[in-house]
Amino acid sequence: MKIGIVCYPTFGGSGVVATELGLELSKRGHEIHFITYNQPVRLELISNNVHYHEVTVPEYPLFHYQPYELALSSKLVDMVKLHGIEILHVHYAIPHAYAAYMAKKMLQEEGILVPIVTTLHGTDITLVGSHPFYKPAVTFSINKSDAVTTVSKSLKEDTLRLFDIKNKISVVSNFIDLEKYNHAFTDCQRGMMAQDNEKIITHISNLRPVKRVQDVISIFYKIQKEIPAKLMFIGEGPEKEQVELRCQELGILNKVVFFGKSNEIDKILCFSDLFLLPSQTESFGLVALEAMASGVPVISSNTGGLPEVNIHGSSGFLSDVGDVDDMTKNALYILSDEDRLKTFKANARKEALKFDLHAIVPKYEAIYQDTLSKCFVL
Repeated sequence: MKIGIVCYPTFGGSGVVATELGLELSKRGHEIHFITYNQPVRLELISNNVHYHEVTVPEYPLFHYQPYELALSSKLVDMVKLHGIEILHVHYAIPHAYAAYMAKKMLQEEGILVPIVTTLHGTDITLVGSHPFYKPAVTFSINKSDAVTTVSKSLKEDTLRLFDIKNKISVVSNFIDLEKYNHAFTDCQRGMMAQDNEKIITHISNLRPVKRVQDVISIFYKIQKEIPAKLMFIGEGPEKEQVELRCQELGILNKVVFFGKSNEIDKILCFSDLFLLPSQTESFGLVALEAMASGVPVISSNTGGLPEVNIHGSSGFLSDVGDVDDMTKNALYILSDEDRLKTFKANARKEALKFDLHAIVPKYEAIYQDTLSKCFVL
């Protein structure tokens, strides 16, 4: 198949999953065309089966805000006609599904039929989409898609609750390439982050309020009073300065390492003993899955799709949002006994196996084939 993929080309979970999906599909013999405003960050290799087409938005003095949706729709039309793209897989309802539908209608005028598969990732539903200003456009985009998927059961339920959806929604979980988590780092590299007697605790996010990074600091503060530990803080965002100030106030600044946007996440996770994710909401929790794939147990909130990934009492523990004391208790329970810690690490890796891309990607292929067959029958 010739598949066009539209996504955000950033470090966010949706962009990462869309890129990894395209790369794996290309290995399975499909011709993949990424269509977005920048080359996706995980798209390291352009090959005969993988292509990138940049969407540029000309600046016109007439427009106060430059119309990206219009530019994207036009680019989709051009790329479908030029490369014979058979199906569009768009990640996010707006602006991507909205723009794809406009392109589909333009192509129909020329006798070209291109179905649209839309994957909802969370923010387009729980944050942007539920705003009254955008709600009609999101509802329209979902209902006009030829197939719709969500990355978790929780997100499907939220979508059906928040919008008047007439379309069928399938759940296809996020995934990771587990082969990339078979690490061979040496113990001396661990020594660069912590002493032998210190546990390494890690948090990765965009440091927005929804990630409740202040809770991360509170949990770690309580842990390090009981067990020697270091906290690895990975990411950039609006809460970073406040987090640093809080660490200084608590006198633990020397026990917290701020990496910013790191290219060595795999190395940090490899040596981590525990992962903290006390988010207000997570549609799936891809970063938790990445930790588990590295054999790192997870202490998280029980919100959104997290209970579908982090299995309570096996790969880690779940607590109510904001329950710092319970999260601390669970963290100490895992860390305080070496044999118990090894068991949780093994369980985390085992649970992650369920989300290997080799098990998930065929589900998307089946959806493409089913969508194409239905559209051309019609």
